[in-house]
Amino acid sequence: MRRVAVGSLLVAGALMASCKKGMADIKPQLALHPVPAEAMCATHGALHPGGGHLRISDPTVRAVAPTAGGDGARLRFVYGGPTQQVAALASGQIRRQVGLKLRAEDGCNLVYVMWRLEPKPGVEVSIKRNPGRHTHEECGASGYTKITPRRSIAAPRLKPGTEHTLQAEITGPHLYVWIDGKTVWRGKLEATAKHLVGPAGFRSDNVQIDVAEFAAPEPGAAVAADAGAAAPGESGSPPRVTGKPAEAAAPESPCAKVTADEGPS
Repeated sequence: MRRVAVGSLLVAGALMASCKKGMADIKPQLALHPVPAEAMCATHGALHPGGGHLRISDPTVRAVAPTAGGDGARLRFVYGGPTQQVAALASGQIRRQVGLKLRAEDGCNLVYVMWRLEPKPGVEVSIKRNPGRHTHEECGASGYTKITPRRSIAAPRLKPGTEHTLQAEITGPHLYVWIDGKTVWRGKLEATAKHLVGPAGFRSDNVQIDVAEFAAPEPGAAVAADAGAAAPGESGSPPRVTGKPAEAAAPESPCAKVTADEGPS
């Protein structure tokens, strides 16, 4: 009995080490490019440029890069602490969080990757899908589906004045999340996500941040896994990066066709 118990502990320890190694071995596949501050469009709240950064001090901010692709994004920022004012979400909940928007058709149809700071630190991924609805007035906080990770590890707590990076990437049906270069979340998106087409962006709720860099792929760029192949970090054929040439952005205003109607959902 003692040998069986010891053997079980050794196997469990090996599995835990394998899981940690599997998380650490995953590397991003998409080539991301910095998005100029003038190409970022606020759909709720305000972006304050200055000193090469975008300063965010409003309690609710939503932004999108309309000329970028939507299958990946990276946000490098300095955390400044809670905002002076506090705003509740449309659901009535109060959260402190910063996150990425992927395949953001609008505020009603997109994939959210959120780094929640309070009340409980962690990474949460959800799909917001409301076919036929496109404005906050039409969808509010409806249409959310929380995605259960296949593997995840704890997200670090933030201290004011520290710099961090949040990155995410969609690979076929899978999604991967990195914090400060370390894989912290991996899982499979629901089939509804494949119908979403839109650019990348970011959001914040009740936190002050200085955005040092927001990076996204070229329009049309994606990581396509062969049918039946394993996702990155697993056995099988590696994915191939596909894409089409970026279309020239309208020089006068990349935000001209963006509707600033995204509420605190």
